[in-house]
Amino acid sequence: MFYAIISTDTADSLPRRLKTRPEHLKRLEQLKAEGRLLLAGPHPAIDSEDPGPAGFSGSLVVAEFPSLQAAQAWAQDDPYVAAGVYAQVSVKPFRKVLP
Repeated sequence: MFYAIISTDTADSLPRRLKTRPEHLKRLEQLKAEGRLLLAGPHPAIDSEDPGPAGFSGSLVVAEFPSLQAAQAWAQDDPYVAAGVYAQVSVKPFRKVLP
């Protein structure tokens, strides 16, 4: 089943986000290589494709996991959590309807 991992950044997270990004992306690339990643990306803090120093307000990952507990464990092991980028992480079941 798919799960949506919805994360909210801490204030002034951009420096920590940039420093930790390679580790974060490596885990997402692994999900992609396994055919389990539906989509992933950050939420710009302003209405812009490239928010520059405004940074990001959070992230969304939608990926396939065997259970809610497995998705929660994967989310808690994210390097962004360890680096203090995320203030909150929520994991919810997700049912893809379109496209």
